[in-house]
Amino acid sequence: MIERPSPKRTRQPPTSLWWTLRPWLGMLARRRRRLWLGTLLMALTLFSALGLLAVSGWFITATGLTGLLLAAGASASLDVYVPGGAIRLFAVTRTASRYLERLHNHDTVLRLLADLRTRLFARLATLDGRARGGHRASDWLNRLTADIDTLDSLYLRLLAPPAVALLAGAVLSSVVALFVPLAGGVLATILLAGWLWFTLGQARLGMADSRRHVDELEALRGRVMETLQGLAELDAYRALGHQQQTLERLEDRLYRSQRRLGRWVALGNALQAWLVSVATLATLWLTAGAFAAERISGAIMVMLPMAVMAMSEALGALPAAFTWLGATRGAAERLNEVDAPPAANTATTAAPHPESAGRLTLDAVGVHYPGAFQAALDDVSLALAPGERLAVEGASGSGKSTLTALLGRQLAPTRGQIRLDGIALDAWPDDALRRRVAVLTQQTELLDDSLAANLRLADPEADESRLWQALAQVSLADWAQLLPRGLATRVGEGGRQISGGQARRVALARLFLRDPALVVLDEPFAGVDRATAQALCTALDTWLGTRTLVYLVHEASGESTVVPPGITRTLTLTDAGATAASEATPLRQ
Repeated sequence: MIERPSPKRTRQPPTSLWWTLRPWLGMLARRRRRLWLGTLLMALTLFSALGLLAVSGWFITATGLTGLLLAAGASASLDVYVPGGAIRLFAVTRTASRYLERLHNHDTVLRLLADLRTRLFARLATLDGRARGGHRASDWLNRLTADIDTLDSLYLRLLAPPAVALLAGAVLSSVVALFVPLAGGVLATILLAGWLWFTLGQARLGMADSRRHVDELEALRGRVMETLQGLAELDAYRALGHQQQTLERLEDRLYRSQRRLGRWVALGNALQAWLVSVATLATLWLTAGAFAAERISGAIMVMLPMAVMAMSEALGALPAAFTWLGATRGAAERLNEVDAPPAANTATTAAPHPESAGRLTLDAVGVHYPGAFQAALDDVSLALAPGERLAVEGASGSGKSTLTALLGRQLAPTRGQIRLDGIALDAWPDDALRRRVAVLTQQTELLDDSLAANLRLADPEADESRLWQALAQVSLADWAQLLPRGLATRVGEGGRQISGGQARRVALARLFLRDPALVVLDEPFAGVDRATAQALCTALDTWLGTRTLVYLVHEASGESTVVPPGITRTLTLTDAGATAASEATPLRQ
């Protein structure tokens, strides 16, 4: 099987929509000035549209009535300059404010998306291996991209438009009430009822389907990624047909939810058009009665219903936005599952005595990953003196990488305690621990940047002479001098522009730019030929000096294994993750 089933989410107590969106609303509040300006521009655009239709209706009607009076021989006059100027003003203002509103609000949304992604990435960076292992890589990617994109509707579709529509309805009803109080009251009732339905009603109709839609979309994306990654294995085991059927079932469920949501949106749009028509007819009926009673002029009778017609612009976007509210809520719930990052460890600890630099103690340490059948490590205990070099051997799956993550504090033990220089590892300040412990994991992390930039991840202040010295220690200086741009040559994403062995040595060169007390090396010579590995061992031995070393390898005493000189003790881990020996034993020569 190429797929690792996504772990079941822990059932959380049901929370209100407010509490679900509260953390993300708080982030919006940081840019409240930009949001208020965007909302004002949106309101200006809408009120310009209302004014344009209202004044146009009044002007056309007044002009027609004046023409009829003149045709009948009566004396009549009409000032065409003021209403004509008002029409031009509203038309230009509507065009300009709409352009500025779109420009400003989309820029604001892009800034908000950057804020959201930065916050989420910062949270993900603080999660340890056990927390990250609770979801597949595709799930984390979906949260960082699709879920964040879904939240962009929070301001642009779910906050500003309904607020502006409610304000416009209140202002328009008040203006109508100045001329015909009954018409203003009826209009306010109709618009408020419609506003409540287009927001709360549509949200209730589409909540379940839209939440389910984003879950199904996440599942489909994850399965597609797994299919592409395991295409060779699926083809080899003739399982492509079964995998395709699974994808089709997921796709079918996704289409069904989309069709249901499409129907709810269509219903909302139809109701919106019907409601504006009803409000317009009701206003026309009541103003016509007022005109017949000679309480208002004919031009006013036409102006008020024309203004009501412009409310379709205010209400038109609400049904679709709130039908999909469940998608926004579902995205926020999944993002909230990422625990808030622990506060940076800035506690001060007593400075260890120089003679204890690099002293490492593990006391009955165990690690059990969520959903795993057995512990990755069980009851590991050892005491490593300053300057001592220990080899940890074990087959794949025995827990060597887990031990590496523990010593780098990328993973917290399920039980037991780890001490460095007599101080609990979790009590060390972050900066102090990063200076004191250097870890080289099995996975080589190189960025799509220059060779120099990748080396300076270890020491941002290192000058070029130090970089060349570090490359010389890993036998890469001659190679780097032949590169087209030397240290400025880009290595590609993940080091794709160079070989695996070269990438491994670049990662090792970063160690030589550090001055740690404890060094943890997990298969440092993977992908490196034996002769080069021997040369690296010599350089490594010189650099280590009196530093404490934990060296992880499949078999420390194997004939084909290259280990740094000076290692005299071993700790053997079994395949099942349990410790075969509770104490380290002398290395077999």
